[in-house]
Amino acid sequence: MAKQKVALLTAGGLAPCLSSAVGGLIERYSDVAPDIELVAYRSGYQGVLLGDSIKITADMRQKAPLLHRYGGSPIGNSRVKLTNAADCVKRGLVKEGENPLRVAAERLANDGVTILHTIGGDDTNTTAADLAAYLAANGYNLTVVGLPKTVDNDVVPIRQSLGAWTAAEVGAHFFDNVSNEQTAAPRTLIIHEVMGRHCGWLTAATARAYLQRTKNYEYVDGLMTNARMKSIDAVYLPELAFDLDAEAARLKEVMDRTGHATVFVSEGACLDAIVAEREAAGETIKRDAFGHVKIDTINVGGWFQKQFAGLIDAERSLVQKSGYFARSAPANGDDLRLIQSMTDLAVESALNKVSGVTGHDEAENGKLRTIEFPRIKGGKAFDTSTKWFGEVMDTIGQKYSAA
Repeated sequence: MAKQKVALLTAGGLAPCLSSAVGGLIERYSDVAPDIELVAYRSGYQGVLLGDSIKITADMRQKAPLLHRYGGSPIGNSRVKLTNAADCVKRGLVKEGENPLRVAAERLANDGVTILHTIGGDDTNTTAADLAAYLAANGYNLTVVGLPKTVDNDVVPIRQSLGAWTAAEVGAHFFDNVSNEQTAAPRTLIIHEVMGRHCGWLTAATARAYLQRTKNYEYVDGLMTNARMKSIDAVYLPELAFDLDAEAARLKEVMDRTGHATVFVSEGACLDAIVAEREAAGETIKRDAFGHVKIDTINVGGWFQKQFAGLIDAERSLVQKSGYFARSAPANGDDLRLIQSMTDLAVESALNKVSGVTGHDEAENGKLRTIEFPRIKGGKAFDTSTKWFGEVMDTIGQKYSAA
């Protein structure tokens, strides 16, 4: 049997699972195939193209359980699309005229890698799919197994992506503190912007986690720190219709009655309208290597602040973003269990030469399996008809309909 060598990489944005998933893969290989050499490419596909790798030493293997305690990535991330040759050339990752897929394949082959694990979201794993297809078509003997990471929970057809549960819980913790700003000045509007480019799942789940976190708090009757101050007055998602005039009137009534208003908004809510508005004004919108709008340059929360502040007579308004705080957290208990099940399957699949992405397949009644790469897509919409979301909206008293 040919000697095996395993490589790991993490790519895309951070999520509260990367460190634990790397640790889980190291632990599992050390348990079931301790003689297999392990390496990690530094900073995702960038490391593959540049030949920048880390050898996983015996000491690293022994201390791998420590990685479950931390957020971030112990091997670094980047956003690189191997089919975007122009971007790779511009960034100095390949030379003019080189095919990044071929450069990556040759690097993996020259390094003796037989198994590659990619830990990332839809962009990472669609890039892994492109690489796996190139490897297969050109006679390279290499198995590619991805793990699904995204706080947006928007990977088709995967029921639950790694890190999303934690991001919702940590985002709720973040806003529990921020909500106290309602006592800092009369008629305050607070907008909590949550990550989620195309999918509102994380915003909805963060709102649910926040309501669950605060529902049993006790207060001193008659003072301003009370249950009403801890409430949510609106949730805006990419999947929901948005009527500015109707919502402004509703929030003004809330402001007049309570002296404050609280809004949870997905960073992708009204994004297309905002981008169109700015492009119509002659602005050039920045996009990444995958063609996505660089959402941190759009400031969706700021747009909602601009629309609402005057219409509801807010004396003070602020936008608070939980995204980097939430996505950089260590995995919680629910995600740790999910990570273990997916890393165990990823190792089993890799050793059996089955390529794909591990996850609970929604087309197979939620069965945990290694899903074929061509079926992996991004931008899965949040199902706003799900029962728990209806309960959230009933709690805050907001009527809603699909966009």
